[in-house]
Amino acid sequence: MNSNWRRYAPISLYLAGAAFLVAVGFFVVQGEWSTVVKISLGVSLIALALFAALDPARVRKAFSGRQARYGSNIAILTIAFLGILVVVNSLGYTYTKRWDLTADKENTLSPETLDVLDSLTEPVKAVGYFTVARSSATAESLLDQYAYNSNDMLTYEFIDPDREPAQAQEAGITADGMIVFTMGENKQLVTVATETEFTSALIRLKNPGGLNIYFLTGHGEFSIEGSGDNSMTRLVSELETKNYTVAGLNLMAESVIPEDAKVLVIPGPMQPISETEVELIDAYLKNGGTLIVMEEPPVLTDFGDRPDPLADYLSENYGIVLGNDVVVDLDAAEMINQPFVAISAQFSNHVITENMGNMATFFPTSRSITLSEVSTSVTQTSLILTTERAWAETDMATFMDSTLQPDEGVDTFGPLTLAVAVENSASGAKLVAFGDAEFPLDANYDVYGNGMMMVNAIDWAAGEEDLINLSSGTTTERYLNLSNPYLSGFVLLGSIVVIPGLIIVAGIMTWLLRKKRG
Repeated sequence: MNSNWRRYAPISLYLAGAAFLVAVGFFVVQGEWSTVVKISLGVSLIALALFAALDPARVRKAFSGRQARYGSNIAILTIAFLGILVVVNSLGYTYTKRWDLTADKENTLSPETLDVLDSLTEPVKAVGYFTVARSSATAESLLDQYAYNSNDMLTYEFIDPDREPAQAQEAGITADGMIVFTMGENKQLVTVATETEFTSALIRLKNPGGLNIYFLTGHGEFSIEGSGDNSMTRLVSELETKNYTVAGLNLMAESVIPEDAKVLVIPGPMQPISETEVELIDAYLKNGGTLIVMEEPPVLTDFGDRPDPLADYLSENYGIVLGNDVVVDLDAAEMINQPFVAISAQFSNHVITENMGNMATFFPTSRSITLSEVSTSVTQTSLILTTERAWAETDMATFMDSTLQPDEGVDTFGPLTLAVAVENSASGAKLVAFGDAEFPLDANYDVYGNGMMMVNAIDWAAGEEDLINLSSGTTTERYLNLSNPYLSGFVLLGSIVVIPGLIIVAGIMTWLLRKKRG
């Protein structure tokens, strides 16, 4: 071969190597024999053939002598490494599996979310509208988890509303960072990238109807508005994050329970519910309504000697008997020096409580509840029980006596029931009754599982069991503090100069030794 042509041989060799690296890179990224991979491999083979044609002497030398031995060993190792890389990559794309190694399991969706994703019967498309000024990393990471666990039922993409203003306007985007979930003709807009918001959006897509929760007023009930420890603003806020619409209802003024009422809550009336109101509640339940009752011990109300039509109704129709007593709990007396605080010791196997785990509930002052049989269509469940060290104190005169002692044959000994759930299969009615109304107040909401218990009860009553126990997870930020300038400089020097320098020096020394040996 003419020496003028031979000088171009190294160029063809470099081209072959570059094309081969491009092929390997695209295969690793794409996980398939794409057109780019095939073309790159073709170019590499053609360039190698051209190199052999331009400089055959060098090729023959490469396959003989000591260099051949070294070269063959390197070639075998290189081929083995690339082969392993290709096989592992192919398996990774064929059999995908993820492991969450974070301390807070921040990359693991809750079992409730996984159930919602598993129940999807129609494809869902999520579109995030983020400008370059707002990071979409959190939303993208979370949506990636949803898509991965959805069995291909959920897909997502991101659009810059500044570049696609017409599409953003059509989607109803009014702020940077909004995400739109679409299922068929229904869509939900989310403004905060959290698991609670995303899963709630999916549930709303499956159940596009309204979720209206009404809290009874007019009898001195605890308020859902205002401020202070005796309000329920924390509860309302949590319900609203789950797409419930919360409003007050004065039955004495309205004389009707709205048809859109998903759940009616009676939060600790200080005055008795009238007979007329009980009749309205009865009609509501017979039509498949749901009711949550929280009645304080009579000694803490203004009932006096007046009858309690609601308690009588619950006993006669659903077998829910509200005791005229106050629960005394020796465990609470020893733990927090509050004998009238009732502590949960056992949860039943019910949807409301099955995932409460070891999360106890504290009832500041509770009356006991017993169940009596009323009808074969009525199913009753005792949700929360105390220990045997509790009893139902019936002598209200000793309510403030620090030397309380149970009266044999008069007081009922534990375990006592603090909450019950009842269903009527004939009418579809659901009821939850608590012997205390203070446990979900703002002052007590974060006490162990108090808030969770109340929200779970509403979720179950509303028929939204997919929402039970669902809340947004919190992650722990972990970072290296480099506030010390000397430490920061050392890390920078080590990562940019020292480590790469050691690698370069090792390479040069190896090359010099091999050159000295011939």
